[in-house]
Amino acid sequence: MSIKYIAELCQNHLGKIENIEKMVEECAFYGAKIIKLQYILSKNLSHRPEFDFGLKNKKKIIIIKRPFKDEFKRLKKLELNDQEIKKFIKICERNKVQPSITCFARQDIQRLRDLGFKTIKIASYDCGSFQLIREVSKKFNNLIISTGATYDNEIKKTFEILKKSKKNFSFLHCVTIYPTPFKHLNLSRIEYLKKYSNNVGYSDHSSSEGKLKNLASMAAVFFGAKIIERHIRILGTKDSKDGPVSIQPKDIKEVIEFSKLSGNDQKIYLKEMGLSLNLLKGKQIRPLSYEELLNRDYYRGRFASFSRENKRQIFNWDEASI
Repeated sequence: MSIKYIAELCQNHLGKIENIEKMVEECAFYGAKIIKLQYILSKNLSHRPEFDFGLKNKKKIIIIKRPFKDEFKRLKKLELNDQEIKKFIKICERNKVQPSITCFARQDIQRLRDLGFKTIKIASYDCGSFQLIREVSKKFNNLIISTGATYDNEIKKTFEILKKSKKNFSFLHCVTIYPTPFKHLNLSRIEYLKKYSNNVGYSDHSSSEGKLKNLASMAAVFFGAKIIERHIRILGTKDSKDGPVSIQPKDIKEVIEFSKLSGNDQKIYLKEMGLSLNLLKGKQIRPLSYEELLNRDYYRGRFASFSRENKRQIFNWDEASI
């Protein structure tokens, strides 16, 4: 059974529509079915002073250092205007793939619908942002939700919201360590997520270097993933922040062809790569790692909306009106 492949362009386009066009064309050629952007606006970046300086206890990091001004400048250069986003949708339609986009702030939900998107992605750190989930489910029929750095009770609550909405939704397992070491994949989480959705997949953040760059994605397919999402690049690994975890469009084909093999042939293929399937499988129920908790602390609340009425930042989990 062939999988559905989501090509995540993330910020690897460097804000240039010509890069986006080339990425879409190549990803479509090699078999991607959904191609996705991230709707990141620098104005939505939340300034939280503790991350300007970070915090260490001896050699152990307690709070990640990510200065607001530097991040604001970086993201500003990557922004796409509405006309460019509409062009992206047309490019996808011309190449017969489905366009999608990640929504990072509640105030952008209606805007993304008006631009023409029908499928919306919710990033890992917002799987537990229940107000965002409620509002998105009212506007879109198809939701894809990553579950990395999310607690099990948050996944269950999000499922309950989506079940009531009666919308199509998929859950993606992922591990929010960039890049993700093989020993931390815990691909048995795919089976856990099947408690909540018939459409379960894997968002791959493993290293894009070397002959094992597709191993995590292929192992996820072996363990039951129907959807694979991966960051894609057409530039060098050092040319963008996400480059080290991003594969080239031509690498998509290997995973899709692998998904068409029988289960036994998949198992043989993976064993020949030299890593233990038990290592890749990991634990179905597990605590979040130190690295995941650090990243959760920073990325959850990284973006916010601004309430004109209350004149303050409104986070995605806040039930206050925008």
